[in-house]
Amino acid sequence: MIISKKFLLELGEGFAFVGRQYHLEIDNNDYYIDLLFFHLKLNCYIVIELKNTDFKPEYAGKLNFYLSAVDDILCNPGDKKPTIGLLLCKTKSNFTAEYALRNITSPIGVAEYQTKLVKALPKGLKSSLPTIEEIEAELEKQELVQAKTKGLRSKSASTKKPLVKKR
Repeated sequence: MIISKKFLLELGEGFAFVGRQYHLEIDNNDYYIDLLFFHLKLNCYIVIELKNTDFKPEYAGKLNFYLSAVDDILCNPGDKKPTIGLLLCKTKSNFTAEYALRNITSPIGVAEYQTKLVKALPKGLKSSLPTIEEIEAELEKQELVQAKTKGLRSKSASTKKPLVKKR
C-alpha cells in the first residue's frame, strides 16, 4: 500500500507513516497493527487501532500488548519516550474504558470516532490527527489505485502478442 503525500499532510506535522497492518512476529505467532506511525517531534511511535464496534475491555489489553512489543522490538535502546496508543471505536462507555485502562501504565487513549477524539487530545496534538473517516477514505482510495494498477499491468501483459518474425 502506498500512502500519499496528501494523506501524510492531513495527519499533521511530524507524522511519518511506518505501515498499515504492520506485521509483528512474537513467539511464532503473527500480529498486525492497524496503523503504525513515528512522530518526529514527539520522538516516539504511535500505534492506532481502528475498531468498527463498541469499545470492549479486551481491546485495551491487545493495544497494550502492541505498545510493549513496539517498545521492545522497534525502539532504540536509548529511547526514553514510550509508544503512544490510540484506540478508535464506534462508541465507548466511559466507565468500561476507565476500568479497562486503570492499571495500564502505557499511554493509551480511547475515543469514539472523530469529534470526541479531537476534544480529548491535548492542544498540541489536536491538529495533528485526521478523522477516522479521512483515514478510511484515504486507505480505500489507495487500495483502489493499487488494484487498478495491478489490473492494468496484468491485462496489458496478457494482451501482448509475442514477437515472431514471419518469413
